[in-house]
Order: sequence, then structure tokens, then C-alpha cells
Amino acid sequence: MNGTSSNERRATPRRQWKQRCSAAGVHLFDRTTGLNVLLDELPVPASLYSRAPRQVSIALTNRCDLSCAHCYAPKSRDELRFDSITRWLAELDAHGTLGIGFGGGEPTLYPEFVELCQHAARETRLSVSFTTHGHHIDSELAERLCGNVHFIRVSMDGVGATYESIRRRSFAKLLESLGRVRAISRFGVNVVINERTLLDLDDAARVATDAGACELLLLPQMAVRSVKAIDVDAVQSLRRWVDAYRGPLKLCINEASAEGFPTCDPLSAERGLCSYAHIDAMGVLKPSSYAEVGIPLGESGVLQALDQLAYDLAENNT
Repeated sequence: MNGTSSNERRATPRRQWKQRCSAAGVHLFDRTTGLNVLLDELPVPASLYSRAPRQVSIALTNRCDLSCAHCYAPKSRDELRFDSITRWLAELDAHGTLGIGFGGGEPTLYPEFVELCQHAARETRLSVSFTTHGHHIDSELAERLCGNVHFIRVSMDGVGATYESIRRRSFAKLLESLGRVRAISRFGVNVVINERTLLDLDDAARVATDAGACELLLLPQMAVRSVKAIDVDAVQSLRRWVDAYRGPLKLCINEASAEGFPTCDPLSAERGLCSYAHIDAMGVLKPSSYAEVGIPLGESGVLQALDQLAYDLAENNT
């Protein structure tokens, strides 16, 4: 006996694994804790590979009440239909996707945002996450999302005056919002890295740690409209910062910028559309959120569009 009462044992939630098969092996995932287990010693026949990407991001709307210069989202009011999204979620869930990430624009401006998170959490086995600027997460929204979201990413480009010059919002208000975010689920902080925000990285990591974040996602700035990509010297400085970091946050970087960084990739056999895909607010399936072209999702569903997109990408690379 370990001294734990029967009531306490019953109160402990059971781990609910979702299984995914690919060339990397058998992947087990628990959406509540974010725990991953890869059984890479088990050979998986190609006929049993999961057909959907491991992770799919969905831009619910292009609407946003901020005007950040580095944002890739089109400045339009395009928005996805609720019934289309739920149909895609069911298909992705059935064919091996482990997690979906709602974004935009600003996803909390989507009219049925809470209902969509509730549906995804209760009617699928998908991990539900979203990326937000955080300024609309009040106590009421936090209460409604609690239990229906498994991870949140909050965009925080620099701290203090740097943040306010980019986002045109109060940094103090963002810090208040992070307290409400923490009450919903585990969360991480995203930082778009450019020559200005790079100087704030030490402070950004400290603020994220103090707020209770578990992850810091580094996003080297991409060229968008009138904004240039991060320069080579700044990338080198970022690499030095990553090498020197000894704090408690898990450091992550987007796949497109990972070259030269000390990354650990246990799923190196799972690349491209096997790993990730994006659905924009016009219902177009793309290999990434920055891609300019893709395949419109029609009544035939996500898998057929994935097959067509994979074919088109292969043709373009030959």
C-alpha cells in the first residue's frame, strides 16, 4: 500500500493515448499533459502509415485588431465556416493528426471560437491549441475555455517599450492577461526575432518564466510585404543566445529556420506534409502559413486535397 486513498486514486485522470504510425515508428501522445512516446524500434508497414499530417494549423479568420508589420496574414475579413471546420477536424482525427492549432488573424475574434474549442475537445481526440495576442482573454473567456484547450501560444515580441511599439498595446495589460491564460492551460510564449526584439530576449525569457510559461518559441522574422527577413548577423546572434541559455524554458524554433540550431528531432523520418500542413482563412490547404499557393478544400475533404498538394509539390521539385 502507498497510503493513497481509493477516492484519490479514482480522482486521478487516466492517461488517454492517441496512436499515430509513420516511417518514424509508433507515436503515442497524451494531449492533456503533452507527453510523447515514440516506439521507434517497431517497424511499421507503409500500408499502416497515418495519412494526415501530425499537426495542422487552421486560420479561423483573417480579422485582427492589431496591425503588426511582420504579420503574414492577408488584410481581409475572410472567415471559415463552423461546419466546414468540424468536418475537417473529424477527418484529420480519424487519419492520425495529433493536434490542431487555431490561429488567424486573431482567433478569439472568430464568432464561434469557444464552441469550436469545446467541439474539438469533446468530439475528437485532437490536442487543441491556439495562438493569440492575448488581449481579449478576460475572466469570462478564460472560464469558458478552461478544460477545452490543451495549450496556448501567446505572441510577445519583445518587452516593455519594444513590445508596445510593435503591437500598439499595453505591455502591462498583456502581463495581466498571461495570468488568465495560465488558468486555462499550459502555455508558451512566441517571439518574432528581428534586430530589435533580439535585444530583449533575456528579459522576454525572464518574463515568460515568471508568468508560468513552459516554452519559448523563437520565430526568426520572415520577409512579408514591406518587412525584410532577419539578417544574417542577427541569426548568428540568436544562435549564440540559444547556446548560452540555461533557463527553465523549453526553447523551440520553427522548422524553416532550424538549420544551424541545436535541435533534437526524433521524427526526422516524418517530413513535409507528413509532419505539418496549414489551412488558411479562405479554406486553402498549404504546406505552410507562408506558402503563396495551395489546394482549395472542396466537398471531397482534406485527404484528397493533401494528395493533390503532395503531387503538385513533387512535380514542382522535379
